[in-house]
Amino acid sequence: MPLDADVRSEVRDDLLTACEAGLSAAERLLEAGRRGVAGLVAPDGRVDPARLDAHQFAAHALAWTATTVEALRQTLRWARTLRAEGGFGVAEAAILRLGFAEYLAQIGGGIPMSGSEIARPADMCVAEESVAAFRAVPAVAALADPAALAAARVVLAEEMGEGRFGADALGDEAMEAVRETFDRFVAAEVAPIAQGIHDRDELIPMGLVDSMSAMGVFGLTVPEEFGGLGLGKVAMCLVSEALSAGYLGVGSLGTRSEIAAELIRGGGTAAQKERWLPLLASGAVLPTAVFTEPNTGSDLGAVRTRAVRDGDVYRVTGAKTWITHGARSDLMTLLVRTSDAPGYRGLSMLLAPKPRGTEAEPFPAAGMKGAEIRVLGYRGMKEYEIGFDGFEVPVDGLLGGVEGQGFKQLMETFESARIQTAARALGVARNAMELALAYGREREAFGRALTAFPRVHAKLAMMAAETMMARQLTLFAAREKDSGRRCDVEAGMAKLLAARVAWANADSALQIHGGNGYALEYPISRVLCDARILSIFEGAAEVQAHVIARGLLGRAN
Repeated sequence: MPLDADVRSEVRDDLLTACEAGLSAAERLLEAGRRGVAGLVAPDGRVDPARLDAHQFAAHALAWTATTVEALRQTLRWARTLRAEGGFGVAEAAILRLGFAEYLAQIGGGIPMSGSEIARPADMCVAEESVAAFRAVPAVAALADPAALAAARVVLAEEMGEGRFGADALGDEAMEAVRETFDRFVAAEVAPIAQGIHDRDELIPMGLVDSMSAMGVFGLTVPEEFGGLGLGKVAMCLVSEALSAGYLGVGSLGTRSEIAAELIRGGGTAAQKERWLPLLASGAVLPTAVFTEPNTGSDLGAVRTRAVRDGDVYRVTGAKTWITHGARSDLMTLLVRTSDAPGYRGLSMLLAPKPRGTEAEPFPAAGMKGAEIRVLGYRGMKEYEIGFDGFEVPVDGLLGGVEGQGFKQLMETFESARIQTAARALGVARNAMELALAYGREREAFGRALTAFPRVHAKLAMMAAETMMARQLTLFAAREKDSGRRCDVEAGMAKLLAARVAWANADSALQIHGGNGYALEYPISRVLCDARILSIFEGAAEVQAHVIARGLLGRAN
């Protein structure tokens, strides 16, 4: 017998109350974990880097626990916002119940940091009595009721079948319009060609790049005075998610301009801003980030590529790798060593113009040569390794005009870059979910659609719940950035969780496809390959967890 409106309203209010109590219990357990890890790595109140390295598993368990708790916090905020606006419907209630039940269970029992590593409370030196007390909280037990969870999975899968994946609660008509505009753009111009780009392993067509320029993608967050749209990081997230839901390569194309513009806006001279920002915003100049070196990975302090001043130019010598969109770019943001000062102190950032390459001659500049790195997925822009041998960069290309500032300048862009990477991961997660839903509804087995089977619709429901939770965490980080608050920890959390969700969604979606999912002709095989890179670039998950843990312990002390 259907519930009347008043009863449904009371049920949802009870759910919100239970989630609030569950969140409070999770926060207490997190604090116990923080104290436990602090005892290992910061016995005198300050984080000891050697101890942090030695107790890496404990520190990363703390990072993942804190990330999971923050996801719960932001998801509850989302639900309460919708409840106040009258938009907390059955799909949203199912997302909240499923998400809270799963993440509370993980906090108390084990959080997957990877496919083979589980972070448990004991890893953070949390006493068993504290874990038992957490599990005994009535709300935690109530949210995990098997019958209620089974019903929520059925309801959410049905809602998804009707195109309802949960409202985002953006609370801004302009942002809603941005999302709708780019969703239409992706459906019309990106999705139809994504599989072909991947299959042929070719560059994104320039016609699409020009369309993105006309849409303002490359100048999204560039101030209006420099020809950009002057929007914030929330808009950046919505656009990046929408584009990446069509194809990760297209969503990532805007990242090149975002990183370059952020570097120049934050650290450039007035002349550098006047020269480069309008060109980046219009898409007339396509940039590439040239930071990583062979055998250094995330250890930027070990950068060895040298730039030696010779009159009016720097002569660059060294090797770089994993350069995305390197050949067809016009401008390199190039991290180099300009002095013998150790570690980060000797690094500088150069704005290095280069001629745009072609398929036949990818690097037609004197003093540089490169080769393509063939990859599983994340194609469309191509990856390269580049060697420099006396490559010339004008002296006025030194970012900010002062040597030795490169690492600091780069670090100031990482919050935005990681927020955007989280948004790209959300797009991949959404794409996987939609492909799985469509296939599950169309494919029949034993006389029924696949979605009729509990293991299938349970996968779909969890995809929707986790995608929404990761989205709310990402939007939270974006709002913090837009408000001018430091958000390195929050940005890292968003990237950490969204990358895991993208991979989980892609893996589950391929499983729903069965053998067909393993066939190259089905898009989910591409999406799985694309999803795998997300926990590696812009800071590998292990490095990200380390940064989060250090930030959490540093803030607490």
